[in-house]
Formats: sequence, C-alpha cells, structure tokens
Amino acid sequence: MQADAIPDEPTGSAAAVLDVEGLRYTYPGSDKPTLRGLDFAIHEGEVFGFLGPSGAGKSTTQKVLIGLLEEYEGRATTFGKEVSEWGKAYYQHVGVSFESPNQYLKLTGRENLQLFASLYDGETADADELLSMVGLDDAADMRVEAYSKGMRMRLNFVRALIHSPKLLFLDEPTTGLDPRNARIVKNIVRDLQQQGTSVFLTTHDMTVADELCDRVAFIVDGEIPVLDTPSNLKKEHGAPLVTVEYRQSGLLETAQFNLDSIGADESFQRLLTTSAVERIHSSEATLEDVFIEVTGRELV
Repeated sequence: MQADAIPDEPTGSAAAVLDVEGLRYTYPGSDKPTLRGLDFAIHEGEVFGFLGPSGAGKSTTQKVLIGLLEEYEGRATTFGKEVSEWGKAYYQHVGVSFESPNQYLKLTGRENLQLFASLYDGETADADELLSMVGLDDAADMRVEAYSKGMRMRLNFVRALIHSPKLLFLDEPTTGLDPRNARIVKNIVRDLQQQGTSVFLTTHDMTVADELCDRVAFIVDGEIPVLDTPSNLKKEHGAPLVTVEYRQSGLLETAQFNLDSIGADESFQRLLTTSAVERIHSSEATLEDVFIEVTGRELV
C-alpha cells in the first residue's frame, strides 16, 4: 500500500471515517487546555455539526483534525490513520473550506481553481463546472480582487471540492451569502452526502446545522456536554408550544401553552371561548433554544 493511500481496514472504529477519543490540546505557554477530552466519530456519508460560541474550541478542534496542530493528546484518526502520522499526503483525501477566504486576488476565479487543482496527484474536477455549480460562471474570467465577499465565499467552497475529497471540513460555509446562494451551497452539501462524502461542519448558525446535520455536538469550554441528532435534542430539551394571538379590549395579546397538555388546559379552553382569537400556531424548540438550556451560554 502506498504511503498516501487510504487504509483498506481502519484501525479505529470500522464504520468511522473520523474517530476522536480523549482529544486534548494545550497551546504553548498556556497552563489550561483548550480541548479537554473530546470523544466523537463521523461515519461515511454523515454530516456532523460541531456547534458552539466563539472561543469554545471549534477552531482548535478543526485545526487538529486537518493537521495544523500536531502536539495533541489522545487519539484522532481519519481513514484509520492518526492525523499526526499522515503528512502532506493527507490533503489528497480531505477538503477544507475556511470561513475567511484565502485566494490569489490577481488571478481570475478560473485561474485560482486551476492553480489549486495542479497541487493534487489524482483526477480533479473541471474549473468551469465548479464555478457554474455556485453561479460564478459569468465571473470565471474576472479577477478575484473584484469579487464580492459572497462570491469569494462561493469560490472558497468549490475550491475544497476540486479533488472530490471523501472527508470535507466546512467552516461557516454560508457566512456572507444571500439566502439564494446559501441554499445552493446547502443543496451541494446534501448531494455530496448522497455520494458518500462525510462532512465536519463547524458553525454557530443553528439553522444551518438543523437543516444539514445528521448529528450535532455542542462544544463549550473545550468539552462536549451534548451529542445527538437535532430531532432528539429538540424533543428531549424543548417542549412544543402552541401560541395563540387574540384581541382583548382592542389590543393584540399573545399566550403560549404546552402542546403535550393542551387538551386538558382549562385556560386554553377558556381563551378560545371568551376571546377573539386571530391566530393559532404551533412551534418546537430550536437548536439554539436547546443550546442555551443545556449550556447556559448564548451563541455569540
């Protein structure tokens, strides 16, 4: 087997593309660890959300997993091989899209992609096809220095897809995008997932995580207090509510009731019979609601 090949039989969890156990990291000169024993795994074709506020340890974890920080403790394997042992060959198998775009501004969008494609040993995607995927085909021959922030984010995103990586690291992939282009990026992520690509998604945008992720982990102060599917988390930590908007003395008022017990709620029944109800709608807890309840922290 070549040194840069993916092992046929992973030495970690057999079904895991990425496997982390007891991961700790302390920055040089610091007496306190930034990561304090993280445990999680990502399986083939899974979109895994890594959620938390600024300073929680998201970026440090990602830097360890993409090989930028090597002096970690514990275990972090990708494709069954320790990240610290991969060397440069690692980047033939993973794709990385940072939150802050890093491109050659004097080159065009097409030239940027062609340049990065030349760094890979295997077959790469056509630059024009990638640009078309994210609506940049009309800007293919435009210098990147003339791109808007959103255009640079889209270019940054497809750059990570050039070599068809089996493991994709996405850092705030929809930041700076309008709703239409954010939807395009999310649809591409779903298509990649259907093709078997695994995705490690770091974000503080709980809406994006709820839409895309099979499972999410909350990270706070370098620890993971909760890891589960978005659906399970919302069911366990947030009661579904019914909101009633009604008129009282000419003023619009709002009342909320627990959906699980609404059938026996006398105040709800009384409100329906004595007030001019204008609107009734139900809602479940959001991931942000759950995060605040579980961690006591705001997503800032």
